[in-house]
Amino acid sequence: MLRPGAWDNELIWGRPFSICHADAETLTIFYQVVGRGTRKMADLKPGDSVVTWGPLGNGFSLGQGAALMLAGGVGLAPFIGASLAHAHPERLRLVFGHRLDLGNYPWDMLPPAMSAENHHEEKPGDLDAFLARLEQLIREHADQGPVLACGPTPFLRAVQRMALDCGAQAQLSLENRMACGVGACLGCVSEDPDGNRIQICTRGPVFPATDITL
Repeated sequence: MLRPGAWDNELIWGRPFSICHADAETLTIFYQVVGRGTRKMADLKPGDSVVTWGPLGNGFSLGQGAALMLAGGVGLAPFIGASLAHAHPERLRLVFGHRLDLGNYPWDMLPPAMSAENHHEEKPGDLDAFLARLEQLIREHADQGPVLACGPTPFLRAVQRMALDCGAQAQLSLENRMACGVGACLGCVSEDPDGNRIQICTRGPVFPATDITL
């Protein structure tokens, strides 16, 4: 969760982000300007203070084996650090769908050894072709290792359906709006298959595809 100090009382809540990359000295956050908060964040300058709390919740269970990573839009962010930290990036495969030009994303940060393909949605039919490609790869990968997905809810819903249909062990990272990040405000809740309300910030944001209703 990030909240620039210059916001004062104009914007009360911080904003939630995936960690794109982190090392001993830096924390890299990749985000898209979509509202007042991120618009103001885009005006930050070197030296400006930002209150940060986290990491919060849980992340992907990746291990060091083979994994299929599926990203939609800014959902690419958490896979950057995960792939850079992986001992065997050659065992990873990333499939990325996006609407903006590829240069708007941190694509060049991915390790060269991993397999990565991108699909640019530019014209009618591109989305259907991308979804067909996802289904093909999920079926091929179902018995080889985990399927990890991050992106907007319609994208995650499609991945969830495909994974459940073919028995793949999928993990979904949800992009619910959050306010406090610590489970106090109940602003980010979703439901499990039994209808129970779940706080995404503390119980997630990553869930097995079988444990969440989208």
